[in-house]
Amino acid sequence: MTNQQFVAEMSRLENILFAFALRLTRNYEDAQDLVQETTFRAYKHRDKFAVGTNFKSWSSTIMRNTYINRYRKMKNRKHVNEPVENFLYAVENKAATANGGEANIHLQELQGKLALINEIYRVPFLMFYRGYEYKEIADHLNIPIGTVKSRIFLARKKLKAIIGTRPVAV
Repeated sequence: MTNQQFVAEMSRLENILFAFALRLTRNYEDAQDLVQETTFRAYKHRDKFAVGTNFKSWSSTIMRNTYINRYRKMKNRKHVNEPVENFLYAVENKAATANGGEANIHLQELQGKLALINEIYRVPFLMFYRGYEYKEIADHLNIPIGTVKSRIFLARKKLKAIIGTRPVAV
């Protein structure tokens, strides 16, 4: 399709496309933007238009898809109606160093609970927790992979049982 043919077809369909855009957006300015974007996309991909097919349907499909894509994009964005200055407190508060005391207490408590588990279960569990793969653990301990998986599973089970008996802090 040549430039002249494209311009002639778009001029012929301008009112129809605007009415369709107005029906989709229900807003005059948004409809104008949609028609403009549709015209741009249609012009950009005019070489993909098959001569002999319905130009009105082709351009209407482009408009509908453009509207759907824009709607999805706007739906996924979070809209903030307040100025950015109102949110500076969030950035300022994160600059302060966090107190890790409570996390350290929980970690010490967890290490104490791990000490209650038999070493043949604890060692593979800790290696797995630190990022080793099953094969690496099996090679290091000279045991089959199935045994490693079994011991890690049993260590988790025993740890859950031990932690489950702990009173819940309020």
